[in-house]
Amino acid sequence: MSKNATPADRLGAVNAEIAKSCKIARREPTDVTLIAVSKTHPAPRIAPLIAAGQRVFGENRVQEAEGKWPALREETPDVELHLIGQLQSNKAEEAVVLFDCIHSLDRPSLVKALAKAFDKAGRQVPCFVQVNIGDEDQKGGCGIKDLPALLEQARNADIPLAGLMCVPPFGIEPAPYFALMAKLADDHGLANHPLEGRSMGMSGDYPTAIMLGATHIRVGTALFGERG
Repeated sequence: MSKNATPADRLGAVNAEIAKSCKIARREPTDVTLIAVSKTHPAPRIAPLIAAGQRVFGENRVQEAEGKWPALREETPDVELHLIGQLQSNKAEEAVVLFDCIHSLDRPSLVKALAKAFDKAGRQVPCFVQVNIGDEDQKGGCGIKDLPALLEQARNADIPLAGLMCVPPFGIEPAPYFALMAKLADDHGLANHPLEGRSMGMSGDYPTAIMLGATHIRVGTALFGERG
């Protein structure tokens, strides 16, 4: 994609790639939710994508999102905002008020904090359980062996489960990790959506993720361009 490409050009190219991947996988493009990863991008860079028709965005930090999204959503109320970064338990209340979906439920203490925040806010937010799919020490996410217990705790706390989320190890072929995610979602009956929710795939690998069952893809660079 040319450096001179407009936000509408970039969005069109990504949506075309989604449609192409879905056709190969014999899926419908409507089965895949494109999350535009707007973290670190200021409102003036986000607004053109909204104008081009994108309605689902992802942020990594509660505080950053609080600083730019209230005004953007006042202009476009139907925008959907997803938290795709790690969530500290002491930020659960703010997250529940601001976000429409959380992709980083990964520990029992956060289950408790979110359940309490739901009660206080009088609203429930669907949550993906983040899995440390590559068993990497430096990454957040629930270990695969700990997943059944965490899912049980979340269900017992009436957390609305949207599915599973993962970020495969960097620089390694992601397909086996996506396939494992699909199996884990199937094995644990995460069927709140027409397909089990699987939040996986980013700018460099989302076509592969779609062919292996992704329902939500998190795309930043392909929509906003290279940083700097």
